[in-house]
Amino acid sequence: MGTPQRTPPSEPLRETLELLLARADDHQPSLPSGLDPASVQSAPRPERLPRRAEVPLLDRPDADPNALPEQRWGVISPEGDEGDRLLRAIAPLVEHRARQQDAEVKIYRVHPDMDAAQAVTWRERVYRDERVPAEERPRYLLVLGSPQQVSFELQHVLAQGAFVGRLHFATPEGTPDLASHGAYVDKVLAHEHSSEQAEAADVLLYTASDGSRATVQGHQLLMEPCRKMVEARWLPKQLARRLEVLLGEEAEELPSVAGTVRSGVLLSVSHGLGAPSGGWASAEQQRARQGALCLAPERELTADMVRQSPFLPGGMWFCVACFGAATPRKSAFHAWLSMMAKQKRFPGRPEAVLDNLPRPGEPPFLAALPQALLANPLGPLAFVGHSDLAWNFGFANPDNLAESRASRILSALEVLAKGSRVGVALDALMRSFRDVNDSLMSAYQERQEALEEERPDPIDPKRLGYLWMLRNDLRGYLLLGDPAVRLQLRRATK
Repeated sequence: MGTPQRTPPSEPLRETLELLLARADDHQPSLPSGLDPASVQSAPRPERLPRRAEVPLLDRPDADPNALPEQRWGVISPEGDEGDRLLRAIAPLVEHRARQQDAEVKIYRVHPDMDAAQAVTWRERVYRDERVPAEERPRYLLVLGSPQQVSFELQHVLAQGAFVGRLHFATPEGTPDLASHGAYVDKVLAHEHSSEQAEAADVLLYTASDGSRATVQGHQLLMEPCRKMVEARWLPKQLARRLEVLLGEEAEELPSVAGTVRSGVLLSVSHGLGAPSGGWASAEQQRARQGALCLAPERELTADMVRQSPFLPGGMWFCVACFGAATPRKSAFHAWLSMMAKQKRFPGRPEAVLDNLPRPGEPPFLAALPQALLANPLGPLAFVGHSDLAWNFGFANPDNLAESRASRILSALEVLAKGSRVGVALDALMRSFRDVNDSLMSAYQERQEALEEERPDPIDPKRLGYLWMLRNDLRGYLLLGDPAVRLQLRRATK
């Protein structure tokens, strides 16, 4: 596979807020014209969690982050019989990690459905128990269970200072699929016991060919900078063995091309499928299709298409699309979108976006596509994607939305290509989140101090809104799979 040259879309970039979400029935963007950037100027302030929850606390900052004997690996499982069954399903992986770190694996059992404040309290009182020596506290944490059993809030809180991934497989009815847990464990063990190693990673860059403004911007602000960096630095330095770029009509070839990639890293930009025009017919239909990818008009990539065919075997997928990894109970953007709707500032029907969230009483859920891929013996080892709405902010400059900041995502890919574990790669992205979060909270503090001292507001409301959007967009990324897996490369740290 060579490095084919592509002619990127030539549409000039505009400062608009673009959403990577399409309707499941006709594949048309849910926000075809984007949103006016001025709409974020009155976005609500994020809730400040207690005890500086989003500041990383490194127990052993001097230790190699990839060394399991020094960083340790543990499991977070639901309480009760179901948690017991999940632990039995992954028992061979627990035994394998115990041998690797030459120490017993720490198992945590947690209450269901924690909110953010409860998650912070659990982290401080249980995970960071002062009676446990720092060298015995696992920094790699594999979460088992649905997001109702072990909440997204706990996963988000722990990801600020730990390497956290989630493993959960569900049947169409929503019950745990223990066979798929076992299939994933078998795949990881086969991968790590294999003697086959690649000299360097394959890199696959994919942009959906729907022609929407959102994917055009994704290509120009993310994919093109990444392609140039791989060609200029990765290939000469042998961080990448080969590069494939899929764009335009060739974007429909993603399933077949991904099947040929070995020890590969896939970065994709596309719309995630959301509710059809009339809404989802049932919760089961929503769980089966929401977050699947719109590849082109009338062409999708769904869970059923990747259950058995080779698709990025032994690789890692970084997916930029709405609900690509999961759908939360409440979106971080919900209050802002509701306010926009009340003020008549939302083009079209705001329900086109808001109705993608679970109905009252229905639980949050993981997308079916990454579940099918991770259970597939010929699929990837890990998947990083959005657990909320995905906007163009994640790879744009908050001071100028027409300017690329692809380095935020490229830094995570480079960590993978250098042989680090996938949890370390996600943490590279979370560092960007923490920097933006600090800037945002400092701006709110400056505004508050000016108000108390009766001075003019020193904060540009437009930039404050951009920081708010960027902060929430970056925080929405989740890792699905064991955070300790990595590409089988000769350069990987032992």
